[in-house]
Amino acid sequence: MKYCFATKRSRRVQQLIDAARSRAASAANAELTLLYWRIGILLKETVLEGERAAYGQQVIQRLADELTAKYGRGWTKQQLFHCLKAAEVFPDEQIVYALRTQLSWTHIRKLIFIEDPLKREFYTGEQKVS
Repeated sequence: MKYCFATKRSRRVQQLIDAARSRAASAANAELTLLYWRIGILLKETVLEGERAAYGQQVIQRLADELTAKYGRGWTKQQLFHCLKAAEVFPDEQIVYALRTQLSWTHIRKLIFIEDPLKREFYTGEQKVS
């Protein structure tokens, strides 16, 4: 009987740990998604000043190099352009705030390259209010 109780207790503790890890991963992903979007907004407003200027690519490459030097992998020029594209496709923070809890950054990155807004809205569940 002692072994059976210990096994049940062990399984329950493992379930608690697994559930907490899952919630922590979801929360971390949601924060990263919002971070990437905010970086995109900042790049759009300050670096490119609302337009894709030729110098913007150089500035973004320099920023990618600086971020990689300070924070390590993951801050490539391509990643920063993904952040920028996300800000362009989803300009409303409320939409991003809702999406970040439902979709991972990987999913959002795929959605931002769907050119047809109706198709993108279908996948995000976003409804336009007229």
